[in-house]
Amino acid sequence: MQRFIFLRVIQSIAALLVISAVVFALARVTGDPVAILLPEDAPDTVVEQVREKWGLDQPIYIQYARYIGNFVTGDFGEAWAYGGVPITGLIASRLPNTIMLAAFAWVVSAAIALPIGVLVAVKKDSVFDWTGKVVALIGQSAPSFAIGLILMWVFAVLLGWLPTSGNDDGFKSIILPGVALGYYNVAAVMRLTRSSMLEVLDTEYVKLARIKGMPEWKVIWKHCFRNALIVPFTYMGLIGAILLTGSVVIETVFVWPGLGDLAIDAIRNRDFPVIQSIVILFAACYIFINLLVDVMYAYLNPRIRY
Repeated sequence: MQRFIFLRVIQSIAALLVISAVVFALARVTGDPVAILLPEDAPDTVVEQVREKWGLDQPIYIQYARYIGNFVTGDFGEAWAYGGVPITGLIASRLPNTIMLAAFAWVVSAAIALPIGVLVAVKKDSVFDWTGKVVALIGQSAPSFAIGLILMWVFAVLLGWLPTSGNDDGFKSIILPGVALGYYNVAAVMRLTRSSMLEVLDTEYVKLARIKGMPEWKVIWKHCFRNALIVPFTYMGLIGAILLTGSVVIETVFVWPGLGDLAIDAIRNRDFPVIQSIVILFAACYIFINLLVDVMYAYLNPRIRY
């Protein structure tokens, strides 16, 4: 077991190193950040001073090695486009908003997918089954930003019930981006819930409960639903990581002040340290959650270790 965990940790570290190298290289493909930091008519001496200040005069491999060394020690560096403020402070100020949005989207996914999954399983091959599949597949097929724009047009522009952007209106501000972000995962969770429910509905103890005259709602929600939750909730643990790291587009559409919005601003300003820090942080969260799931599975099913 220890060997399995050790190998998975080594694989996770290797994956992070590969991701950091790819992000480091791609960030520099966007162009020279000095062109944005300074006006076009800036003297050459000033340009060289700026390059020297931010270490841009060093070879690429030295810049990368220095960045990895600082990142391991918890020093993300300074944000070029934000006046040299520490990136750690920028991330700390935006991270709670991203976590809040991801958590609300997770609740939305569960609140929509689980009841629909139970309904389509109980009403298999009926009009409810086909309707539930269509509703869920719309979320899987339509891009999250398209869902967000439609929700914004209906509930913010036409009806005026909710704000279009920002987070100044409290709970109302998170409803539209949360629904748009969470709706995408409804189809997958619904299918898992449906298949798990169908499997549980066909078990002997459920048939025995019905023979004893137990009310149908009690059979469905107390005996079947609780046992069928194991598979979809395992997947929903991974969805938490997906929602946390996949909120960039939605945060941009709704101008939600989270890490995704900060990443887009950093890309526009060619702020390499901020881009690298956010992407590696997202990747670390995703890999860490996958690592936890693998370790938990290894404890539950020893065959996975081999």
